[in-house]
Amino acid sequence: MNKQIYAENDDKEMSISEHLNELRQRFLITFMLFSISTTSSFFMLKKVTSFLQKPAQGVKFLQLAPGEYFFVSVKIAFYCGILLCLPIAIYHIIMFILPGLTGKEANIIIPSLLGSVCLFFMGIIFGYTILAPAALTFFINYGADIIEPIWSFEQYFDFILLLLISTGLAFQVPILQVFLGLLNIVSSKQMLSAWKYIIVIATILGAILTPSTDPFTQTLMAVAILALYFSGVSILIILKK
Repeated sequence: MNKQIYAENDDKEMSISEHLNELRQRFLITFMLFSISTTSSFFMLKKVTSFLQKPAQGVKFLQLAPGEYFFVSVKIAFYCGILLCLPIAIYHIIMFILPGLTGKEANIIIPSLLGSVCLFFMGIIFGYTILAPAALTFFINYGADIIEPIWSFEQYFDFILLLLISTGLAFQVPILQVFLGLLNIVSSKQMLSAWKYIIVIATILGAILTPSTDPFTQTLMAVAILALYFSGVSILIILKK
């Protein structure tokens, strides 16, 4: 079935203008969905804001400057729009590049793109449910008997955004490993033999990618990176690479 699809794609040749027209159409569809998602998120802002505040239970948020919450609202709607339309954007990218790929290239690139999106969202979920509560609990409890935690919502949102994006990017480790393995650049045996260095690198990345300074959250991130790394090695072993 796949061979038949690739054969049909190879037989159908398109001119440069047709390629550009297709690219323009796919971009317009994606941009339209992004606009709808962003606008919808803006009208659902109260629910989204309450959702973002859940990891910081017991904290009072203040608006420290005129229009601070409004501008944060715009940023929240913008990033929600990106996240909601990301799968559609990846779909259009795949459909656009598919006719120009060989069967071997498609078997590597397309699963990598799909897996990358899935792992990115898994990283966001992990960051929201595990890392964010751990980091915020540390900051809230530290000195709570002396100072009442009252935070700027803009700074809090920037903290959460950085944490979630960095965690989503950290979850791309298995995709990079599989990609390198399939291209025969690095084998699973070589990756396993470097486990001592990987522990050190994971510890450093845990400290860099985690916006909080508490060691517990950084350790959680490092452990997650190690688990992802050995998951990538396991996939390569299954693929005999």
